[in-house]
Amino acid sequence: MAIDPVCTMEVDEATAKYSAEYRGRTYYFCARGCKKLFERNPEAYVRE
Repeated sequence: MAIDPVCTMEVDEATAKYSAEYRGRTYYFCARGCKKLFERNPEAYVRE
């Protein structure tokens, strides 16, 4: 299970409808709204 970086919900990578690539890594989201927030400012949500 992946963690949605915006809302911290668990997301199943196999069934996730929303994902985005950033700096060579795939991030998974529970909803379109979380994906949109991430895409506006990924650095606010990336935890290295």
